Amino acid sequence: MIIRKLYRFEASHIVRNCSSDRCKYSVHGHSFRVELFLTADRLDRGQMVYDFGLLKGSVKDFLDGFDHAALFWNKESKTYTKAMKENSKRWASLPVSPTAEQLSRVIFVVVQAMLDNTLKTNGDDGARVHSVILHETETGYAQCFRQDAYDAAMGEIRLGDVVFSAQVKREWADPKMWNKLMSGVKFKNPQIATQIPASYASKPKTSRR
Repeated sequence: MIIRKLYRFEASHIVRNCSSDRCKYSVHGHSFRVELFLTADRLDRGQMVYDFGLLKGSVKDFLDGFDHAALFWNKESKTYTKAMKENSKRWASLPVSPTAEQLSRVIFVVVQAMLDNTLKTNGDDGARVHSVILHETETGYAQCFRQDAYDAAMGEIRLGDVVFSAQVKREWADPKMWNKLMSGVKFKNPQIATQIPASYASKPKTSRR
């Protein structure tokens, strides 16, 4: 079973070493759309793969960290990096070039780490990321699967190498969320009281004659 959750963010980047001079030499922006697909081998006690409401917390905040932010590769020149940080309070430094392909990998790795770092309380501990689709334009997207996300040949993605600006962190519901994730402090889903609909409750047995 697979479920899908859609997110959106606006961000700018430069794509180094690509074929287009406009993209590799000029800062430009996109209206990104993220399709996050989760899968599980069984359903939880709410008969879901994973409650969509639970994806409105740390996962939503993480993706919102890219919104109206300058995204740049941590191998950029010091001059460029300094300019981005001085002219934008919202930025994210990444261990890979911020292409649609690499951003989809970053999102996969981080969301999976968030799921792994969450104490699940409703029988949903088997939920995991299936894939991530990142739309850069209306006509083009990249899709990342598990084998892509952890393929060292494409560039290793470590949580500690994904750095958000202080302003981004301040705007999260929990400004310490990223530090907690990197240090292994567990997130905890709310405890759910099991309820049995009246129609499913056992009915008194009637004697047969």
